[in-house]
Amino acid sequence: MSDKSHRYGNMKMSRRRFIAGSAAAAAGIALGGSSRAQTAPPLGLEPLPYPEQALEPIISARTLGFHYGKHHKGYVDNLNKLIPGTEFAGLPLEKIIQDAAARPDKAAVFNNAAQVWNHAFYWRSLSPKGGGNPPAALAQKIEADFVSVEACKKELAAAATSQFGRGWAWLVLDGKTLKAVKTGNAEVPLTKGLKPLLTIDVWEHAYYLDFQNRRADYVGAVLDKLINWEFALQNLSF
Repeated sequence: MSDKSHRYGNMKMSRRRFIAGSAAAAAGIALGGSSRAQTAPPLGLEPLPYPEQALEPIISARTLGFHYGKHHKGYVDNLNKLIPGTEFAGLPLEKIIQDAAARPDKAAVFNNAAQVWNHAFYWRSLSPKGGGNPPAALAQKIEADFVSVEACKKELAAAATSQFGRGWAWLVLDGKTLKAVKTGNAEVPLTKGLKPLLTIDVWEHAYYLDFQNRRADYVGAVLDKLINWEFALQNLSF
């Protein structure tokens, strides 16, 4: 078996363990109290939805391996050091984010939990078969709120390229209206009452090995070739 096949097989096994761990965590929540904090299993690193080389030539296997294997994994590892024995043990990731938001004493918990969530969402916002035209139902909604798909892409690109320093660009549902927004650092639209449909990571580690300082080129290539409109449609609800 090749190294890549072996690694991908391990990812699938990790996914099964993650699902099992989530079920166990849910059971812990039902028990409540200190029992949950003591018995809750660690959060798992959700596997990539495709092989590391699948997004080439836009995002190289080297970038994806480093981004996923170092940065995303690092946030998971950090969070698993921060929450055992605390009020956050055994909670779903989104609940941890919501409960830790706007609490300065829980900034480390929020930052790591939000970055775990953001990265898992980002991987699904990309697809080897992405780009092109959105599905008809999504295109109709985009045209109603942005006038055209191209106008939507321009607003997403503007959000991504104008974010100063580290952050994210998002297509979100604000009530019943689609909007392009940006957040800094680990911030998540969830805490602002917005429903994320897809995201583009504009932290430098997401693109620097492939594009150096040319963020606009990276963003344009993602929107043209990799953006997962199907995933956005799955997240769209009224």
